[in-house]
Amino acid sequence: MTDTPSVALLGTGIMGTGMARNILAAGLPLTVWNRTADKARPLVDAGARLAEDPADAVRGADVVVTMLGDGAHVLDVMGAAAEGLHAGQVWAQMTTVGVAPLDALVAFAGTHRLVLVDAPVVGTKKPAEDGQLQILGAGPVSARAVLAPVFEAVGSRTVWVGEKAEEAAASRLKLVANSWVLAVTAATGETLALAKGLGVDPQAFLDTIEGGSLDLPYLRMKAGAILTGDMSASFSVANGAKDLDLITEAATASGVRLDLAPAALDRFRRAADQGHAEDDIAAVYYASFDE
Repeated sequence: MTDTPSVALLGTGIMGTGMARNILAAGLPLTVWNRTADKARPLVDAGARLAEDPADAVRGADVVVTMLGDGAHVLDVMGAAAEGLHAGQVWAQMTTVGVAPLDALVAFAGTHRLVLVDAPVVGTKKPAEDGQLQILGAGPVSARAVLAPVFEAVGSRTVWVGEKAEEAAASRLKLVANSWVLAVTAATGETLALAKGLGVDPQAFLDTIEGGSLDLPYLRMKAGAILTGDMSASFSVANGAKDLDLITEAATASGVRLDLAPAALDRFRRAADQGHAEDDIAAVYYASFDE
């Protein structure tokens, strides 16, 4: 293997597309696969090879990256890729899969003698497009040099939190980070909904906290989406609900009682039921109203 490892990227959705473009910009050979091929086809013009199936995508690659919907989806796609995998291949599993679902992926990696790195990312569409994701990594030291060019292409920094993917240190940290992100999002939607219900100009609220300790850039971002009605997804309601489900499951398994995450999960599910599943998570604002 050279200093420019070849990469197979499975999943070119909201996050995967931006990651793919940055991998190509870094000069790394890239093969992509997506269940809906048309979503991956624009990457061919940027220099990627479009594979017909997962096995074709991973065959001969130095690094396999999975950026899919959830743990079950990852396991299904990697199962379809099995014929093309080879022993010693480095697998950077970057989907947010939670804690318990990681066990099946660890077992799959063991069966196929893959070098698994648990590597979920912190960031949404824009950071993915800008190569500014924060990567949380847990895996063997031996895999880090191989992954370095890939991680440097898609992220601004990598935080290594363990040497054993099976301990789920990176996935556990990702759930903690997302619990904060999703709680703030739910609170933003509910606060602006309350302002509307009480006849308060939401901008008056934003002006009141401006520059103080209660102000947050993330609050400004999601409030802006709500006030303009632009719900172009950086992180969809459906994925937010999926992560909140993983958070509540992991908390229960750890003997931790959560109140905000289950309440936020109800809110996200309500927004999804209203037809906002593929909208940005700012759309949980609408869950306060009967549409």
